[in-house]
Amino acid sequence: MSTQTPRLGPLPALIFSSRWLQLPLYLGLILAQCVYVFLFLKDLWHLIRDAGHLTEQGIMLIVLGLIDVVMISNLLVMVIVGGYETFVSRLNLQGHPDQPEWLSHVNASVLKVKLAMAIIGISSIHLLKTFIEAGSLGLPLCGPELAAGVLCTKATATGVMWQTIIHCVFILSAIGIAWTDRLMAHAHAKGAH
Repeated sequence: MSTQTPRLGPLPALIFSSRWLQLPLYLGLILAQCVYVFLFLKDLWHLIRDAGHLTEQGIMLIVLGLIDVVMISNLLVMVIVGGYETFVSRLNLQGHPDQPEWLSHVNASVLKVKLAMAIIGISSIHLLKTFIEAGSLGLPLCGPELAAGVLCTKATATGVMWQTIIHCVFILSAIGIAWTDRLMAHAHAKGAH
């Protein structure tokens, strides 16, 4: 039994086809993913090459930077795969052994919550790096005028405060998105009965 695709009028067909305008955006994100792979390999090489000369704090900051790159890369994969599947066209991965588990139940609401959680994870890594650097708050700010070998910091008390506030706003936003999604799902379930 063959299923026939309904014919659309010219205007609905044009509007529906406009979703393909997003394709260059997703291809651009794939290129951005390549840049992150390059950045990861460069930082990993720096860690391996200089491991004997780095302090424990320096190693920890580089490793946190690597984790940050991986988390941003994961975010890119979610946006590329989930966004394409949700807004452009099906990937037809059913039965493929490498199909991501989350893709089988992805929709715009699930994607929003997953993205919010990924952003909180990325923000957490940045905040942890800032807290590690905050131990040197009394040192002068790093700049070109300082001599080589002089201990300095990029963190300021105001910067730490604002980064913490922004992180808390991310958490509150994610809770708001998840709560709204839950209310909508509950209302939809009520309407179905």
